[in-house]
Amino acid sequence: MPFTLPELPFAQEALEPFISAETLEYHYGKHHQAYVTNLNKLVEGTPDADKPLEDIILSAEGGLFNNAAQVWNHTFYWGGLKKGVSGPSGALADAINAECGSVDNVKQALAEAAATQFGSGWAWLVLENGKLKVTKTSNADLPMKHGQTALWTIDVWEHAYYIDTRNARPKYIRQVLDHLVNWDAVGTRYEAAK
Repeated sequence: MPFTLPELPFAQEALEPFISAETLEYHYGKHHQAYVTNLNKLVEGTPDADKPLEDIILSAEGGLFNNAAQVWNHTFYWGGLKKGVSGPSGALADAINAECGSVDNVKQALAEAAATQFGSGWAWLVLENGKLKVTKTSNADLPMKHGQTALWTIDVWEHAYYIDTRNARPKYIRQVLDHLVNWDAVGTRYEAAK
């Protein structure tokens, strides 16, 4: 069965003014869709056509890996964005305070990872050996390839921000971290991974 572009978990204008509907039109409607389309072409008629996306990611290389991982990365990214969630709570908040000192420390580490990722890639909040960690990956690379469990990510490919902030990647990063982190989703992912 072919892979399909999952629906966004919010309306296209729901993240404005921080991420515009126009950015989503291109980022989701064109870029994410292209990864899905390319993945389907690459797996058609092969044993991978019937595999779950994660299995393809863990065994693939080259173009197949890039497209499969980017389908997963983008779907995961959309699920971690929402306007109006004030901050982490429950077990996630306790873990952040105990392991990282504060939410501001986590945001600062994510901002630094995202801003210093050379070229295209991602910054991540992950669980590694049961502990919170901030990391970054280039291009389509992702935590599951490194034995880590992803909890949240920010996309720092230019198509994620260029329409709204042009070349000001740090501005986009700050806006997302200050206004769009879906801490409820991060908390749910954290509890499921523990």
